[in-house]
Amino acid sequence: MAVLEIRKYPDEVLKKKALPVDNIDKDLQRLIDNMIETMYAAPGIGLAAPQVGVSKRLIVIDVSTKEEKHPLIVLINPEIIEADGFIDSEEGCLSVPGYTSTIKRAGRVVVKGLDRNGKPVQIEGTGLFARALQHEIDHLDGVLFVDRMSSIKREFFKKRYLKKTSVSSQQSAVRSQ
Repeated sequence: MAVLEIRKYPDEVLKKKALPVDNIDKDLQRLIDNMIETMYAAPGIGLAAPQVGVSKRLIVIDVSTKEEKHPLIVLINPEIIEADGFIDSEEGCLSVPGYTSTIKRAGRVVVKGLDRNGKPVQIEGTGLFARALQHEIDHLDGVLFVDRMSSIKREFFKKRYLKKTSVSSQQSAVRSQ
């Protein structure tokens, strides 16, 4: 297994809709294992394939450190089929390091997809698990949590975040000379 590079905002792969998985083979199983290792190493509670530069509808989630009843899950071609209630909560993202914001999400979702062996599954999530499911499925549709902020907050974020990453890049370049 290997820890993969997590793509950071504003990488173009994060803005594109991922393609459906149509073949569950050894390469996909290796990708799943690498994504799980990458998520734990980050550390994070979820990871979508586009975050590691792969345009496939594949997510991994493990919120067991916060909600014991939800161990590691792998979902291929996940789709939200039911959502209700709303909860505002702080959210962050491995592709937008060091930044969080309050985001409104459904309080409960039902998601269908395939497990890593291709078996159809249907999962109900509430609380943090529901939030993680929605967040990772958004990645498959090219949507980041910052896209769900108000336009004013989003513009403030872009200016502040891009300025911060530009300064960091310049400092790294100076150090390497």
